[in-house]
Amino acid sequence: MRILVVEDEVKLAEGIARILRKQNYAVDLIHDGHAGLDEARSGIYDLLLLDVMLPGLDGNAIVQRMRLEGINTPVLMLSARSESSDKVNGLDVGADDYLAKPFEVEELLARIRAVLRRRGQLVHDLLFQFEDLELNPGTLKLICGARELKLNLKESQLLQLLMQRKRAVTTKEMIIEKLWGFHAEAEYNNVEVYVSFLRKKLTFLQSVVAIQTIRGVGYVLEAGT
Repeated sequence: MRILVVEDEVKLAEGIARILRKQNYAVDLIHDGHAGLDEARSGIYDLLLLDVMLPGLDGNAIVQRMRLEGINTPVLMLSARSESSDKVNGLDVGADDYLAKPFEVEELLARIRAVLRRRGQLVHDLLFQFEDLELNPGTLKLICGARELKLNLKESQLLQLLMQRKRAVTTKEMIIEKLWGFHAEAEYNNVEVYVSFLRKKLTFLQSVVAIQTIRGVGYVLEAGT
């Protein structure tokens, strides 16, 4: 799960990022409105945390442009403005939720979970399921029947992405963008390494699920008999 935080208060943005990374979210930070919109257009994010007051382009304008361009990425607005009219304006331009500053950490995390649930990103409160597998990205535990093991963060993020896409082919380019970020220097062999790690763990769990390679394209989850 990859989140973009667009917040011009650098210390606050970095604090939010630390909190989210402890919850095993992948996080990127942007401090300018125009750059935030450009990143939102990349399509690699599962959620935007978006400040209202930003240099260059304010949060409401960003959301409005996103929706006009058909970008449906969920948006949770963050603002020091707590008046009802401000909240209404943010929701009316296309935000999914609105959280006034200052906020409690637990409320922020709960709002994030709620927005993602409403958008169909989460299953059973952070449990992802495919055939005989159950993945909890919060604890990094992968369960198959009576067996379980703990994945590392990148393994969990990769399997989560494949589970979300079910039986659709996931390209190596998409995996790199989702796991390492749009401007990352990761290469195809980085993806291949983590696919190999996951395959070994699926074998250990004796799962019916296998990661199939679609030559020249990417990977897809399939279930054997």
